[in-house]
Amino acid sequence: MVERRPSKGLPADHQRIAIDTNVFIYFLEDHPRYALWCTALFDLIEQGHNPAVTSTITLLELLVQPYREQKEDLAQKIFSLTGTYPKINWVPVTMDIADRAAELRARYRVSTSDSIQSATAINDKAVCFYGNDRSLQRNGSKKFNASCWMISSDSLQT
Repeated sequence: MVERRPSKGLPADHQRIAIDTNVFIYFLEDHPRYALWCTALFDLIEQGHNPAVTSTITLLELLVQPYREQKEDLAQKIFSLTGTYPKINWVPVTMDIADRAAELRARYRVSTSDSIQSATAINDKAVCFYGNDRSLQRNGSKKFNASCWMISSDSLQT
């Protein structure tokens, strides 16, 4: 039997994309609803079809739970995987990104991490921002920049 790969909501070839933390979590934890879609997305990135960007805040968010649960081995595994995954640009929070994030946070009342992720996507000229964050959807992530939009929970379904 041939396994079907999802295509709904995946980026067009060569579109620059940004990835929010929850997409990494779905991928790493083999989420029952989203894993297949996330695997297809990461395959496109790895094969060089789509340049990808995320903020280094993603790593911070990924490591909180393993550290909280004192699972140093899991934290090291995540750190190693994210640090070596090909074709993902990990962008640190620069002064420009912090400034833009503060503006987005003030204007749209989103969390600090969401504003940093969005500012990173905008500064890196991402065409699509992949995430599953209701506060960004509710607060008008499309308004952040005409070229940056949110994939909703519904479009992540296979």
